[in-house]
Amino acid sequence: MKRRFVTLDVFTTRRHAGNPLAVVLDSDGLDTVAMQAIAREFNLSETVFVATPAHKPHRAALRIFTPGRELPFAGHPTVGSAVLLALRDAAEGKARDVIILEEQVGLVTCAVSVSGPDVGNSVFTLPRLPDELGPPSSLPLIAGALGLDRREIGFDGHVPCVVSAGVAFTTVPVSSLAALERVRLDTTLWSQAIRPADQPNAYVYCRETRDAGHHFHARMFAPAMGVREDPATGSAAAAFAAIVMRFEKPGDGEHRFIIEQGYEMGRPSQITLELTVADGALASARIGGSAVLVSEGVLL
Repeated sequence: MKRRFVTLDVFTTRRHAGNPLAVVLDSDGLDTVAMQAIAREFNLSETVFVATPAHKPHRAALRIFTPGRELPFAGHPTVGSAVLLALRDAAEGKARDVIILEEQVGLVTCAVSVSGPDVGNSVFTLPRLPDELGPPSSLPLIAGALGLDRREIGFDGHVPCVVSAGVAFTTVPVSSLAALERVRLDTTLWSQAIRPADQPNAYVYCRETRDAGHHFHARMFAPAMGVREDPATGSAAAAFAAIVMRFEKPGDGEHRFIIEQGYEMGRPSQITLELTVADGALASARIGGSAVLVSEGVLL
């Protein structure tokens, strides 16, 4: 059976920037082995498979794969898929402002808008608020795995943590943009340094940014998932909400942060993180960004 696919660049409004995403439509009937093989064939950081939802009011069911494994949740596939579905709905005269996607992590509510025939925006509410999972490895191990001096780890009270909003990350603050740009992975230390053991992903960030008006610069490394570096990682930005709460201590009300990522890869991306804080605690959080269509075709 021939199956249609579309590729998009996500967390950007222009082609050949942001994070590339493949979306396979009409994926009913594909089993896990076939989906994983197709994801390896595309060899992008993530490939999404869109199927008929279990409950009719929902827009679609998604399964998300890296080249190496399936994920219960991911940000750039959620944003990109929501934009693609919104564009298709608008083209058919069925435009809607909100769609609900079924993912393995749970239901994900996405506010969507279309700004042209090929470009749109989506902001989704985190289906699960982030948690800290336990202590990180030692500073020397973490610094060694990233090719940095241990004195370059940390700024303004920020220290490494292990957090998850569906996908886990060791978050590593570094003192400067220059240090962040010098990161070089030592994979011989990776499994010892980056936790948790079943999801050894590192999200490395600093306060210094390339572009004015942005709040953090980040890089994400996940060699165990087949993704040595990712241009834009919404699931990491979702987990990062816990870091903002712990170290930035935003007051009650609404807060908005722009995280830039992918610049070292020539794929500049901008991810919006929105927080609602009530009584000193995180009440809800949202991840947003734009996406643009790049290509379409058919899997034979």
